[in-house]
Amino acid sequence: MKGPPTTSQADVPSTVPARAEIDAILQGRHGDPFSVLGVHLVDDKYVACCFIPDATEVVAETIAGKAMGALACLDPAGIFAGPVSIRKLQPIRYRARNAGGEWVVVDPYSFGPVLGPMDDYYIRQGSHLRLFDKMGAHPLTLEGVDGFHFAVWAPNAQRVSVVGDFNAWDGRRHPMRLRRDTGIWEIFLPGVGPGTAYKYEIVGRGGELLPLKADPFARRSELRPKTASMTTPAIDQAWEDAAHREHWASVDARRQPISIYEVHASSWQRRDNGEMLTWDELADRLIPYCTDMGFTHIEFLPITEHPFDPSWGYQTTGLYAPTARFGDPEGFARFVNGCHKVGIGVILDWVPAHFPTDEHGLRWFDGTALYEHEDPRQGFHPDWNTAIYNFGRLEVLAYLINNALYWAEKFHLDGLRVDAVASMLYLDYSRKHGEWVPNEYGGNENFEAVRFLQSMNAHVYGSHPGIITIAEESTSWPKVSHPVHEGGLGFGFKWNMGFMHDTLQYLSREPVHRKFHHNDMTFGLLYAFTENFVLPLSHDEVVHGKGSLIAKMAGDDWQKFANLRAYYGFMWGYPGKKLLFMGQEFAQWQEWSESKALDWNLLEYPMHEGMRRLVRDLNGTYRRKPALHARDCEGEGFEWLIADDSDNSVFAWIRRAPGERPIAVVTNFTPVYRENYAVRLPAEGRWKEILNTDAEIYGGSGKGNGGAVQATRDNKGTVSAAITLPPLATLMLELDA
Repeated sequence: MKGPPTTSQADVPSTVPARAEIDAILQGRHGDPFSVLGVHLVDDKYVACCFIPDATEVVAETIAGKAMGALACLDPAGIFAGPVSIRKLQPIRYRARNAGGEWVVVDPYSFGPVLGPMDDYYIRQGSHLRLFDKMGAHPLTLEGVDGFHFAVWAPNAQRVSVVGDFNAWDGRRHPMRLRRDTGIWEIFLPGVGPGTAYKYEIVGRGGELLPLKADPFARRSELRPKTASMTTPAIDQAWEDAAHREHWASVDARRQPISIYEVHASSWQRRDNGEMLTWDELADRLIPYCTDMGFTHIEFLPITEHPFDPSWGYQTTGLYAPTARFGDPEGFARFVNGCHKVGIGVILDWVPAHFPTDEHGLRWFDGTALYEHEDPRQGFHPDWNTAIYNFGRLEVLAYLINNALYWAEKFHLDGLRVDAVASMLYLDYSRKHGEWVPNEYGGNENFEAVRFLQSMNAHVYGSHPGIITIAEESTSWPKVSHPVHEGGLGFGFKWNMGFMHDTLQYLSREPVHRKFHHNDMTFGLLYAFTENFVLPLSHDEVVHGKGSLIAKMAGDDWQKFANLRAYYGFMWGYPGKKLLFMGQEFAQWQEWSESKALDWNLLEYPMHEGMRRLVRDLNGTYRRKPALHARDCEGEGFEWLIADDSDNSVFAWIRRAPGERPIAVVTNFTPVYRENYAVRLPAEGRWKEILNTDAEIYGGSGKGNGGAVQATRDNKGTVSAAITLPPLATLMLELDA
């Protein structure tokens, strides 16, 4: 550190930083500022050095304010140094002055590191499961001083600095300490409080200054179009959900009623002036609505921070931050707590498959392909113009797995629906020949992504009993919802995309043609129990020119409503958990738009209100009757009664559960009213009509069976009942013991 002083003051110490080091600090290119700034033992003396722009005088003080000596100005740009009267290394502060007044600066370079060797060890192993408590910005009281600790991974950077209003966004002011074993940079900044905007200024390994980067581990962000991260305290939430969480931790989710209401938070409802609702406003409206409607879970399209509203959240730049569109993170915690108090679970759409290329995001984070593959054949997604995570890198796996654990732990989430799983599993997904890199065996399976998904599921289920993970996986990849130890991916459930595709295709056909496509409705039962399925009528079916569900139905308006009612009855009686996107419960005519609220005024019309009542009653029946849900994922809970009456487009089956009354589901997918239609049933006696989608209260014609049918045995020993089949309707009949 020896070098000649640049001033003629008599009190300049004989041991000061070399001119080259002073210049490096001032030019923001010093690779180890902690070796120059702060307090150091030099020739048996403790010497303090600081960089305080705009100061003309600086006096060193103890943290308590006791003066320890004036420092000499080594450079008018703000470099000061001098001996200080202390007996051991300790944090200090400076009292700075200029013509405008004086101010106090606590020296961040007089504090030791916060991360420790065990953090380094687990980070290098890729097994650190508390990164969300270590990385990013966290409030900390260190040696009696309040501030925030910052940590970011940028192993190939020459310099990383925290910048914000607290240092005039000047990257020379707070360059960080590099932990060379892990490539993590850290610094404790005294005096930085909650709600402070910040980013990282990074100099790449070639000396290039990169665009300012948001914090990958930021737990709060600015409201778009601003893109800075924000310091935030730990979530302060008095959780009142012990009973809810204990219930789900004690049961097999496959045997519980699960009916999911899929919601885009910014367009479900809005204020009268068109502004988005806050989390508290959503809680006041959405939670009572879902409770009344009988849904067991709310699934949000991604609510992690994202810059572009029309991406619906699927191009996230802040995987750890609830979007600022609806308020602060505590607001989301209050929302989840409110849901749990009334027994509603909350599922988050989670996007670990890819990330956007916005310059403040993860792409080319430290001047290299850090989070993504460098080779565009592996690292660029042609469908979405996004970057693909490098699942072969331990640090990237830890970043993503920790994120899943973060939402489960800090926000008590009940589930994660993992987006675009198929795009992760196949190296050639949406790619032409020559545009992808085969695996080591020459195949198209992405083994690194497989290991990531298995590890994520194992960790999430292992540490948070009661949580569920759901895969949006559109191919026939085997064992998606089988345990990892059995060779599966470890998900709890998988979306049944085949059911959605086949049934909507069938319902779009005129009834007169349906007999030629009967297999569309029966084929799904060939594989219905190979996975734990969720039946999804999701947002993907009502966007991009696809129209709404009611608009997809064949026929005139009356038939469209009748078709959709019959379809919902068919689906709620079919094996598998249920998912319905918002607005479809009251048959919104228009295709969904993220830019405005749903058309709630439609509930003023009887046909739309009737549809809403039907969905509410379907949910209630599904939840009250174990025969409809307790064996959703097991073949013993289903038996065909009529699978081959293509001429009449009639389907019938039995749903069962051990010790419960069986329920027969019968659907007539033609507008023909049929009397005395024979349906074989498993037991003699009275079968009560517990639901009829043609009831007048739902907007139907009111045809039915007077509340019950009688099953009798003929001289051949066959038990059957003569049933009235309303037009375009589904019936549910329960054996009346």
